[in-house]
Amino acid sequence: MSMPNLNGVDAARELQETSHRTRTILLTHHDEDQYLTEALRAGVKGYVFKTQAATDLVRAIRQVCRGETYLSPSISRTVAEAFLSKTPIPADPLTSWECQVLQLVGEGKSSKDIAVLLEILIKTAESHRTRPMRKLDIHEVASLVRYAIRRGLVQA
Repeated sequence: MSMPNLNGVDAARELQETSHRTRTILLTHHDEDQYLTEALRAGVKGYVFKTQAATDLVRAIRQVCRGETYLSPSISRTVAEAFLSKTPIPADPLTSWECQVLQLVGEGKSSKDIAVLLEILIKTAESHRTRPMRKLDIHEVASLVRYAIRRGLVQA
């Protein structure tokens, strides 16, 4: 989920867009509902906790190769409980592009750095920095970085 320059969900989304036959498995330490939901919406077929990788990863690979979805057992309980309680998981207000820019901001990248990394104009990078701030009603970059950390886009 948390990688430099591009998070795991966005990487999975890009893989799905470029190769529909590719099946992705996330190896993560995030156990919050929002990460799982976002990953599944991005087309991830397996969600394995790093703490359970030794026992779950081979099983996940085999199951995903058969065309099935694999969730670590503890996350399966969470999904079942959320379904049974019928508690809706709110959709993310940010697009994947905005999340990618937000991650770069959280990593301390300037607008110029973002422009170079994403191969866009500096003015475009600046507008991509301000759009999430408007959507989230955040008025300073420090608060935006805190949001990125809470979302798991950046490691604290």
